[in-house]
Amino acid sequence: MEIGKFVLLQKSRTMNYILFDGDVRTALLPFTYTRPVADIRIGILTIREKWEKFLGLTTTTITEEYLEEKYPMVEMEENIMLNASFLPTKSLVEMVRNLQANQAIFKGEDVIAFYTSASQEEVDFEEYEQLEFEDDCIQVRNTWDIFSLNDQAIRADFELLTEGRTSAPIPETVNCIQREDIFLEEGAKLSFATLNASTGPIYIGKNAEIMEGCVVRGALALCDNAVLKMGAKIYGATTVGPYSKVGGEVNNSVLFGYSNKGHDGFLGNSVLGEWCNLGADTNNSNLKNNYAEVRLWSYETGRFAKTGLQFCGLIMGDHSKCGINTMFNTGTVVGVSANIFGSGFPRNFVPSFSWGGASGFTEYKTNKVFEVAEVVMKRRNIDFDEREKAILEKVFELSAQHRNY
Repeated sequence: MEIGKFVLLQKSRTMNYILFDGDVRTALLPFTYTRPVADIRIGILTIREKWEKFLGLTTTTITEEYLEEKYPMVEMEENIMLNASFLPTKSLVEMVRNLQANQAIFKGEDVIAFYTSASQEEVDFEEYEQLEFEDDCIQVRNTWDIFSLNDQAIRADFELLTEGRTSAPIPETVNCIQREDIFLEEGAKLSFATLNASTGPIYIGKNAEIMEGCVVRGALALCDNAVLKMGAKIYGATTVGPYSKVGGEVNNSVLFGYSNKGHDGFLGNSVLGEWCNLGADTNNSNLKNNYAEVRLWSYETGRFAKTGLQFCGLIMGDHSKCGINTMFNTGTVVGVSANIFGSGFPRNFVPSFSWGGASGFTEYKTNKVFEVAEVVMKRRNIDFDEREKAILEKVFELSAQHRNY
């Protein structure tokens, strides 16, 4: 006998997700001079885009005060704070969704996520229930992690973006190896190219283009509206961010977006921010002649630090550029808004707002920087507005300590 049916009505729970920079921000300079950690691109998507895709919700950010106008934070009654240096996985997101008041998720000593409320005045993890995340996940702690972990990140994003979907047709003129691991979004253009996905998946974004004669070995992320120019040779794991153009030879490198390496020359084991441009026949070394471990400039210690890597190339912040035939030595770090030109190898650390090359540097004045930025961004129909100008002015101030020419 059926006694009755009871329906439990639960109050709907609106959760707000906020990404925070954590203790890795300084280690990720110069990229975090101009963006929160969450907006670093690794794999196909930025870290923020990965979290939002998994959660099905938009996120906001806690970051440096001078970045807040461009990247504001929205706080609600219930909030989950997310450490932006950790990339989401299905199991991690499930734990995050189930977080309750006074609970936090840890990975060893690092906090990944924790619950807060608008009425909460402070966070004391000693009073929290600490949940350990035991599965594997990617954490971006250093600038070189962006390229060295890019293969794993591309594979994870490829699965996330293509699950249950069918690729746009691959033209008959394209020579494919392991076609099932090649995915074209709507509007992608390519012909008379060779795509080898046996070493990793190949993702071609909306309205992206691969010109004739290109040879690609995965993993590759060619993001929306990006271009591989004729005859380009691309080795994985490489990401070409939105609206970027790449030619010549590239190996295991990441371009965040709106940056160009449009001509012949080699770029390997490197990361370029946004609005960068490498002149024709620019080359970087990614291996020392003695095969020794590469050291990179550390913004944390103010000196060169071990990377544990044998292959490490160029790290270049937003709005930096170099002239034709520029040569970068193994493990070179270039800050924001630097302009490099001339013969010879420039120093292995080029501070932000530097003008010059191997023969010496002077300070690159902000009024000249702004003139170039306005022209460059206008070509992509983006305004170099007062908000962008204020960010660069602050970076100019923060980086002044490094310009001891």
